[in-house]
Amino acid sequence: MASNFSRRNFLIAGTAAITTSTTIAIGQQKPGKTRVDLAKGQSRPFDRDRFVEDCIKAHMETDARSAVREVLARAVSDHGSVLKTLGDPSKAGLDVLLSSPTLTIFAAAWTPQMNLLPHDHEMWALIGIYTGREDNILWKQGENGIEAVTANCLFEGDVTTMEADAIHSVTNPLLRFTGGIHIYGGDFFATPRHQWDPETLEVEPSDGDVIKEMFARENERYNKVCL
Repeated sequence: MASNFSRRNFLIAGTAAITTSTTIAIGQQKPGKTRVDLAKGQSRPFDRDRFVEDCIKAHMETDARSAVREVLARAVSDHGSVLKTLGDPSKAGLDVLLSSPTLTIFAAAWTPQMNLLPHDHEMWALIGIYTGREDNILWKQGENGIEAVTANCLFEGDVTTMEADAIHSVTNPLLRFTGGIHIYGGDFFATPRHQWDPETLEVEPSDGDVIKEMFARENERYNKVCL
């Protein structure tokens, strides 16, 4: 195991990132569907350590984010294998696969009908769904604060890409858990970010501690209402 971590640290040292974007306008018939069906080319079952190493290597490419997206799309195209390896989500939270100064990877689980208030990342992001569904509203800064401009719906096997300055809110509309692999082009947990009050849309600070509190409240809600 020590040798695996040594290889990762060596690979992480050279990583870099370039941004692209994928969004769908509100009102289109099939918003946000950016599925890449690569199941035929993926002969091996999902392995979390190999997936992390593949992402680190891809992040060293010239077009780092596009290369990492290909790795993610290939993985979630066989979403059943990802689910089998990571397990059925049973509570809201993050299963961290990699946390480094240049790349963060975790599996995020949303409880049934969970809502995440508008927030930013301050770095590019990739999301690939391996179970359930995730609905996103994309926001932008306007003269009087943020305003909704686009939306997408992510189903099992779908992947989406977000710019470093993207703002989005998230809903799991299902009566079961949603799980997705999230990849960020930086240190997600050490980077100060922002969130917006869901009613007043006033901006507030956010960081890793704020997110932990949010998950704790959501699990409390789920245990009271859904169990």
